[in-house]
Amino acid sequence: MSKKSVLILGATGVVGYAAMQHFAGDPEADVIAVSRRRPDETFGARFVSVDLRDRARCAGVFGAMDGVTHLVYAALYEKENLVAGWLDDEQIQINDEMFRNTLDPLLQSANGLRHITLLQGTKAYGSHVRPMAFPARENRSEARDIPNFYWKHEDYLRERQQGRNWGFTILRPVLIIGHALGAAMNLIPAIGAYGAILKARGEPLYYPGGPGRVSQAIDADMLARVIGWAGEADGARNEIFNVANGDVFSWPNVWPALAGAMDMPVGENRSTSFAKEIAPLDDEWQAIVTKHQLVAPDLSRFVGLSFQYADMQMAYGRAQPAPVAFSSTNRLIRAGFHEVIDTEDMFVRWIRHYQDKRLLPR
Repeated sequence: MSKKSVLILGATGVVGYAAMQHFAGDPEADVIAVSRRRPDETFGARFVSVDLRDRARCAGVFGAMDGVTHLVYAALYEKENLVAGWLDDEQIQINDEMFRNTLDPLLQSANGLRHITLLQGTKAYGSHVRPMAFPARENRSEARDIPNFYWKHEDYLRERQQGRNWGFTILRPVLIIGHALGAAMNLIPAIGAYGAILKARGEPLYYPGGPGRVSQAIDADMLARVIGWAGEADGARNEIFNVANGDVFSWPNVWPALAGAMDMPVGENRSTSFAKEIAPLDDEWQAIVTKHQLVAPDLSRFVGLSFQYADMQMAYGRAQPAPVAFSSTNRLIRAGFHEVIDTEDMFVRWIRHYQDKRLLPR
């Protein structure tokens, strides 16, 4: 019998996919991966298709999972208008309902539950509405005055924990880079498709955004290791942690490394909206897929809402740099997780990953 049974919600997303792969590599863990559609790879995890908005389906599935010891909640509902949707009442309500639909039956059945990991992000510091107080610090720089499903999740989690033996950890990663197809916020497919289209035209990799700002990122695989650590570490019990690679970057400064990974020269700055100008170019993308015998789907299913996310991240249309976005990870380090990753190397590694998977051309 395995020592733990890990239930991962949102297995097709960038966090859930990385967590699924991480725990599937643990010989002492059974892994149950849940999402609406099947991930392109499950790494030996047991997959269950569930729409978390379907309360009856959730009750039947999670109400029967009495052996779960660890829950990783990385599921997310986003509106088609991504950034505006972050303040939308419906988006907040649906995410709240999805979380309750999961926890209500699971907490009734999983008597051996030991730990819940909940994902938030820098929107907890109001980064999507106003300049962050930096460095953002857990429980000191929070933006509870801004509507956000984070607060509904967190308050409900604390309410349900009363009188229970399990603990929880809330993680607040910064920009996450990893593997996911059609995700709302994963920039490598967006940047990679943009580069492939320019290269097919015989053009260099123009920088498409506005002025660079000081920012941070987190490698999805490293985030998965943080999740694994948090589920077992005494110092992570009932704590909130910012999570980042450990350094800072700006998009103009890492652009040459991205161009090098795609074997392209760097072009001049050329303001380009990915959402308006690149997303409609599926005919050009399909020609690239055919020429290079890629296994990537059409642009909509490959990139998802991440074209919109790229415009925001790279400050498309801005004349002045966006405010500094910096989260302190001192609390995580003091609690015992010390790993760091060079962000420029991370970007190159993930470009190579997509090339190796034949999702981007060499």
